[in-house]
Amino acid sequence: MTLKTTKLRDAISFALAVGATTLAGTGVALAQQTTASQTQDQEATTLDRIEVTGTRIRQVDVETAQPVTFITREDIEKQGFQSVAEILQNISATGTPPLSRASPLSAGENAGGTFISLRNLGAARNLVLLNGRRLPISTSGLADISKIPTAAVERIEVLKDGASSIYGSDAIAGVINIITRSNFEGAKASAYFGQYGQGDGDITRADAVIGFKGEKGSLTAAAEWREEDPVFARNRPFSAFPRSNLHPTDNWTTVGQFGGFVTTATTPVPGVPAGTRVVLIPGADPRLPSSYRRQDTTTGSCTATTLTSPGPQTCVPGNTADKSNTNLQTDLRTPVESKSLYVDGIWDLTDDIRFRTNMLYSNRLSSRTVAGYPMQAASFASSNNGAGVGIAPTSFFNPYPGQTITNWWRRTWEVPRVSDADSSDYMFSGVFEGSFEFADRFFDWDVGYLWNQSRQVQSTFGNLNLANLRAAVGPSFRDPVTGQVRCGTAASPINGCVPFNPFLPFGVTGAGGLTGNTALENYLFQEEHATGETETEIMTANIAGTIVELPAGALGFAFGVEHRKETGKYVPDALAVTGGSTNLSSGPTRGGYSVNEAYLELQVPILADLPFVKELSLNVASRFSDYDTFGETTNNKFGLKWKPIESLLVRGTIADGFRAPTIADLFGGGSQTFSFYSDPCDTLRGAASTDASVRANCQNGVGGNGALGGLAASYRQLGQGFVPVGTQPSQTPVAFTSGANPALQPELSESKTLGMVWSPTFVEGLNIALDWWNIRIDNTIVGDAPSTILDDCYVKGIASRCVPTLFTRDPALGYPTVTFGNRNAGFREVEGFDFDVNYRWRTDEMGTFSVGSTSTYTSKDVFVSTNDPVYPISAVGFTSTFRIRSNLNLGWEMGRFGVSWMTRYFSKMEEACTYFTPNASNVPAVTVDHLECNDIQFRPTGALNADGTPRSSLSRRREVGSTTFNDVQVRYQTPWDATIAVGANNVFEKYGPVMYSQPSANVSYYGEFDIGRFIYMKYTQKF
Repeated sequence: MTLKTTKLRDAISFALAVGATTLAGTGVALAQQTTASQTQDQEATTLDRIEVTGTRIRQVDVETAQPVTFITREDIEKQGFQSVAEILQNISATGTPPLSRASPLSAGENAGGTFISLRNLGAARNLVLLNGRRLPISTSGLADISKIPTAAVERIEVLKDGASSIYGSDAIAGVINIITRSNFEGAKASAYFGQYGQGDGDITRADAVIGFKGEKGSLTAAAEWREEDPVFARNRPFSAFPRSNLHPTDNWTTVGQFGGFVTTATTPVPGVPAGTRVVLIPGADPRLPSSYRRQDTTTGSCTATTLTSPGPQTCVPGNTADKSNTNLQTDLRTPVESKSLYVDGIWDLTDDIRFRTNMLYSNRLSSRTVAGYPMQAASFASSNNGAGVGIAPTSFFNPYPGQTITNWWRRTWEVPRVSDADSSDYMFSGVFEGSFEFADRFFDWDVGYLWNQSRQVQSTFGNLNLANLRAAVGPSFRDPVTGQVRCGTAASPINGCVPFNPFLPFGVTGAGGLTGNTALENYLFQEEHATGETETEIMTANIAGTIVELPAGALGFAFGVEHRKETGKYVPDALAVTGGSTNLSSGPTRGGYSVNEAYLELQVPILADLPFVKELSLNVASRFSDYDTFGETTNNKFGLKWKPIESLLVRGTIADGFRAPTIADLFGGGSQTFSFYSDPCDTLRGAASTDASVRANCQNGVGGNGALGGLAASYRQLGQGFVPVGTQPSQTPVAFTSGANPALQPELSESKTLGMVWSPTFVEGLNIALDWWNIRIDNTIVGDAPSTILDDCYVKGIASRCVPTLFTRDPALGYPTVTFGNRNAGFREVEGFDFDVNYRWRTDEMGTFSVGSTSTYTSKDVFVSTNDPVYPISAVGFTSTFRIRSNLNLGWEMGRFGVSWMTRYFSKMEEACTYFTPNASNVPAVTVDHLECNDIQFRPTGALNADGTPRSSLSRRREVGSTTFNDVQVRYQTPWDATIAVGANNVFEKYGPVMYSQPSANVSYYGEFDIGRFIYMKYTQKF
């Protein structure tokens, strides 16, 4: 019977051993059975029907009509990556994750988690399963795989194809199925330690697995503790400065830890015009107007180009005078600590029925540190009921008694902003499963229930309490009795208030200074707490078997129903909700939805054992879903498998898919965000610098909306400190607002694959697979972005996007204030090829050798974010998209020794240009910049000319070269049943290229690239 768990597990393990690779990420299904399979335990022949990810019908072969990559337990042990996230991120089919440990500026409920994005389509567009059942998601639809202990994993199956017809929502780009250990017998414990060659980023891990088996069932438990120390941005050259070590003096912020203000007619500084930024002369008395001088605001710039050709540019580097390097206080890799306990239990109730349960407890403590808050009073001019946070005319520290200083700034360098997230997960899954015989046929069934609850508390310290800040810079006086400066007036002092002098620089102690003033720190900075909770309940029932015997084989089927309910909330601290803090203001997210679903899958054998048709079968599946939020949807899938000969498999699929709007999409509260964006109207770096039509739109407005025009011919995008930016994209100096949309509809997709698997009989152990894939997503839920809105308005000339409900511009300085949210618009289409090779051979004298390679080539990646009729722009190779990702794995084992070598290849990338010098001889020696903008040509803008043809504009891009990392591990199995492994990830200490666009990071570097040579040792003991 199929419930003989020991034999079933042996059959599954063997099928994977012969059908999967020897190293992670290189799984290739076999197109033929090997001789070894024929000599396998004959008792298992009736038990080796297994369920492979992507189908609910159990079958003998691990190969299906759709491409699946297998990562076995052995694969995991043979590499130095120790988390499920790191292992999956190194699959060639994965793209840039939405968040990473290199993104300390990320905020919200997902901060600290790790997520996988298959085909670079976003982590919300691939489904993550745990033992074939959904892994719970956050309110924004992301499944945090860092919560799964690596010690509990038996294998991972990655379906690189759409599967909404089988699993429902989210399975657009693919499915990741993490399968845990079961029927384990004995005990095993491991200890792991590693660190970077620079002596930082320590990773310490300990885990243990114990299992018991009896006549009636088994119990397996796995526990894991892991701690990863931080790496600071200042400790790597590429991240030590805002624009890397190539431009170490550029883009330092003018909002520094020394304070300053903008002069006016009523707050003049001798010899300095009104409207000028000034800072304190070192060592001078901040209460005297004569103690201030003009601030040096040179952050690095280039001269503008002409509209018709690039022309030579003179680039003046920035300098560090009167500025701050925020990377000195920012994490490059944020720290994390996790502990988890996983239990798997099986109990045979009868010969035909058993109960299986999975229980998981996981806790993750993560932290992130960024530089002290860049307080700019002008950004909060409307706070405190319109009173703002200007320095009061009667403040003891005001150098202009009787005048309010409304535009002052001071970075609170003494108190870096630190956010800690404490996240706990509790999961229970219980399944009754069994089999029965009817009409001489066997049927498998299961009825299950899954419950998961995630709780999170985020603590943030380093943001200013605006009410307390207003009091601290409000009226103050020197107490004649104590000689201390106090808040309020002599007649009416304010008890509990601590006065603040923002013009006293960091490192200088004195009255009102922040340095060394614990009382002021405690008064200005208030710890804030955000809480989140999500809960998932799933009830399922499935039955599978064969209906009738056809000439080519049995007609298989699977049928099931499912009820799922998702509820969640994320509630920021009340101070942030009310806008009473410099923390980003946001409203609470609360909501939920439920869905009822039913599916039917058929496996139809068409022909078999004929010339050039060893096997021809069709797989058909359909799933009906009924949501209480948007209604009904039906999704179908067709898969064809053809074996012209025993050693060759040809396969293809075409599938519908969908992604339902998430809780955050529908019920998220509006939140403030200091977005990074690019203003096309910037006459130096934006599209207006090279496109006359864009410049005209910026000056005159679009669609008759002149209020969004009127920009000067010399307009520049303003960054922090309200000074011209040195690069695009740059962070806004004022908060933008993003929100939810309860009217959202699901995304709809169609995916196609066509490929072959070849296992030539003349080369035993060789398997080759080639697959073409295409995914198009329509009605995309677009997380509308400031850059997109501004481009649609000024570059593409879409009048509906040039409205005050989306953005306004400051009438004096011209900078935009944008309100954006989600909407259904446009489409996304990706296309490419996967090529996998696996070869394993044994020798009598020199042991066993293996070679495995997986490669993914993206031939097309098109994204259009609007439904308006515009010409689409291909984004292949731009910013965070790699055209090619490839892994090569070499292995050798002989006796007790083993060696693994892995090579990870990333092709070249492109990003938008910031500096451009086409001919260094045209630039004075003192201003020569790197020749970084090396891809200059006219490209489609996404807009149409009057005659309907695509309009092109001069586009300057920066192309960077490919990057290859090499990993090695050497291991030895001791006579006392232990394994000792030592290795190095990135053994040659290779670094990727500088990337100013900061993909998946907050420094000028790709967030998933290695940051040094990582050396480790692992000891595993079996008992």
